Amino acid sequence: MTNPLEGKHIVLGVSGSIAVYKAADLASKLAQQGAIVNTVLTESACKFVSPLTFQSVTGQKAYNEADLWGGQGHVVHIQLGHIAEALLIAPASANTIAKLANGIADNLLSVTALAATCPIMIAPAMDGGMYAHIATQTNIQVLKDRGVHFIGPAEGHLASGLVGPGRFESPELITGCMRWLFSRGGALAGKKVVVTAGGTQEPIDPVRMITNRSSGKQGYALAQSALDTGAEVTLITAPTHLEPPYGCKVIAVQQAEQMHQAVMAEIKDAHALIMSAAVADFTPATPEKEKIKKDMALSAIKLNATVDILRQVDAYKKQNKVDLKVIGFAAESQSLKENAVKKLQEKSLDMIAANDITQTEAGFSVDTNEVTLIFANGSMESLPLMSKAEVADKIIQHVVTWLTGEAE
Repeated sequence: MTNPLEGKHIVLGVSGSIAVYKAADLASKLAQQGAIVNTVLTESACKFVSPLTFQSVTGQKAYNEADLWGGQGHVVHIQLGHIAEALLIAPASANTIAKLANGIADNLLSVTALAATCPIMIAPAMDGGMYAHIATQTNIQVLKDRGVHFIGPAEGHLASGLVGPGRFESPELITGCMRWLFSRGGALAGKKVVVTAGGTQEPIDPVRMITNRSSGKQGYALAQSALDTGAEVTLITAPTHLEPPYGCKVIAVQQAEQMHQAVMAEIKDAHALIMSAAVADFTPATPEKEKIKKDMALSAIKLNATVDILRQVDAYKKQNKVDLKVIGFAAESQSLKENAVKKLQEKSLDMIAANDITQTEAGFSVDTNEVTLIFANGSMESLPLMSKAEVADKIIQHVVTWLTGEAE
C-alpha cells in the first residue's frame, strides 16, 4: 500500500500573498510524499518568492508569467492543464478567486485553470475584510457550485494586524487534504471503518485521573491508512497531542464509558472496527467534585470495572447477525502470544495485533512497533520492527482482503 500522493502530478498555483513563503513549505511537503509538483507563480507571487525557491524544493520546473509569452507560450498552459491530476491554488488571493469565478484568463495561472480538466483545490489567504466581502463570498460560492474544493481559511492574526478568518491553512493540513482527495475511489470506497485510539482518562477528582501511556500514534496511523485506501473513517479518540488525519470523522472522548457509547453507535453501519485504544479497565466509583487535598490522608480509592467494549461488540454482532470485522490489540509485558490468543478467542475477534511493551523500540510513545498478527483460524504473522504507519498498512491490507476479496 502506498501513499495516494505517490507519483501524482500536481500543478501548484501560487498567487500574491504574504503567505507565499508557506506555499514553498507546502510544495516541499508534497514532493516529500512522492508527488510530482510543477509550480505556476503569478507576477505578484514572484514579488514575495522567486520561482527558483519552488524549483529547488520540488526538483521540477516552476513557471512564471514569462513562460506564457515564451517560445512555447501558446501551448504551455494546455500542457500543464492536461498533465495535472490536481490543480492546487495555494495561497489563492481574492483577485485570483475572482478571476477563476468569472472566467478571466489574463495570466498563466488563470489560463491553466481554464485548460485543466482535473479536480481543483483552493486554499484562500487574504485579509479578513476582503474574505468576508460579499463579492469574495459570492465568487467562492460560484466556484463551489462548479465542484471546486476549498480548504480554509483559518482564523487568527492577519498581516494587517487584525484578527479573523483569512489565514492560510497549515501546509500539513493542505497536504493531508490532497492525500485524501487522491484516495477517493480506492479499494475500500463505500466501506466504513471505525478506529479507536489513545488512552482513556478516568477522573479521580477535577485534577487527577487514572490513565495509561498510550500516545494514540498507532490508532491515528490506522485511521490514515484506512483513509488512504478509500474508506470512510470514524476516529474515536481519547485525548492525544496528535492532529487527526484529514478526511475522517472525529469523535473526541475522555472516559471508557464515553468510548463505549461512541463505538456502539458508530458500528451500526460500519464494515470494520479496529480497537487500538488503550481503554481503562477500572474507573473511580465516585470521583470527587473538588480537588483532594494532601492533608486528607487518602489511603484508598474505590474502583469499579469499566465495560468491556469488545465483549459488547461481540454480543451486538451475534444478536443482530451482522458481519462486522473486528480487530483488537493486546499490549502485553509477559506471555504475549498466550494472552493475545485468549483475548482473541474470548471476544470472537477476527484478528488481534499483539505487541510486547517491554521492547524499547515498540509500544507506547515511539514511532515504531513490532507486532504479531494472530487470526481467528489460528494462523500468525510476525512483523519485524517497522514504523507504525507500516504496521497500519499491513493491518489494513487484511481488511481490504476481507471486505473486497482482493489483496491490496
